[in-house]
Amino acid sequence: MKQYFLAVACFAGAFSLNAQPEMAPLVADFDQYYSAKLTEHKIPGGAYAIVQGNKIIATAGFGVRQQGSKAAVDPHTVFRIASVSKTFAAGLASIVASQGHFSWDDKVTQYLPQFSFKSARYNNQLKVEHLLSQSTGVMPNAYDNLIEANVQPKLILPQFKKIDPLCPPGQCYGYQNVLFSLIEPIMQQTTGKTYAELMQENIFTPLQLPTASVGLDGFFSTENRAMPHVRARGSWHSTKVAESYYRFAPAAGVNASAVDLGYWLVAQLGHNPAVFSDTLLAQITSKRVKTRRDLRRKDWRRYLTDAHYALGWRVYQFGQDELIYHGGWVKGYRAEIAYSREHQLGLVMLINAESNVMNEMGTYFWSAMLSAIHQYEAEQQPQPL
Repeated sequence: MKQYFLAVACFAGAFSLNAQPEMAPLVADFDQYYSAKLTEHKIPGGAYAIVQGNKIIATAGFGVRQQGSKAAVDPHTVFRIASVSKTFAAGLASIVASQGHFSWDDKVTQYLPQFSFKSARYNNQLKVEHLLSQSTGVMPNAYDNLIEANVQPKLILPQFKKIDPLCPPGQCYGYQNVLFSLIEPIMQQTTGKTYAELMQENIFTPLQLPTASVGLDGFFSTENRAMPHVRARGSWHSTKVAESYYRFAPAAGVNASAVDLGYWLVAQLGHNPAVFSDTLLAQITSKRVKTRRDLRRKDWRRYLTDAHYALGWRVYQFGQDELIYHGGWVKGYRAEIAYSREHQLGLVMLINAESNVMNEMGTYFWSAMLSAIHQYEAEQQPQPL
């Protein structure tokens, strides 16, 4: 598999709040592993970026943008990032809320009076915070089947009048795309700007994400883009870009490259306080609701001891370390992003195929990196005389 590699920052010069082992050998090992895994699973194309402190220390592209094409994936190739878009939605919403446009405690019906559950007594219990913390109480993935059937959002929302939450809002976890995306009309009403405009003004431009965009038009406006692939008859086949989830932009509407997401991680690690202050970062990563099902995730389950959803982010207890995480999966793509604020380390991975190899690669990286960090820290401790 043809490889394109770019070192964005010298390893020795990478910023870190804590002493860490030499990163170059660890990065080289992961680079080789990542390439081997994509080759083993015959993934058409992929990219990753590793962030340490305030720098992207390594990023690479592998394979091709589309099966049968010679156009190579590089670190600037744009992918659909699927539900990793939720991290952007939460970041944007935290900024808009901090500007005073709405409050996390506001009732959803204050902005969407037409919204109703089957039992109206639940309506006023549903707060804006519950949308982005996946704690609406509604059964998981409610009406995602209608999204995938290409039903328009205005026809899906009235369907909630047929169901009730499984628990009062705020008291249990249920992963949502439709309800999560209600943050879009709330921000539009309170600011008078479209979701794409707000994202560009508050996130993409100030963080200098060179190729990030929102929506189907944004994806096709970029020539250097990775096309989707699905598995059939034992091999990967190129397929059309599905528009349906783009209609739910907060849930799955962002397009980005490995480099874009590297800069996004730099901000999450606290190195762009003009956009994301420590207060905002603490707010969006504060644990809101337990996600016990995550403890059974393939490949992850041997490492995880606790799991929560915050605002647009998952919070994993990975052994003795806390990881802030989110994955994404939409037709023809997988994406994964995670970081450790304590160790000032982050990873993003993108592939243009629906493969569970992402679970293997993510846990390989974090188990190797965190083990090396802890071993190094132990070695630095004063030895008894």
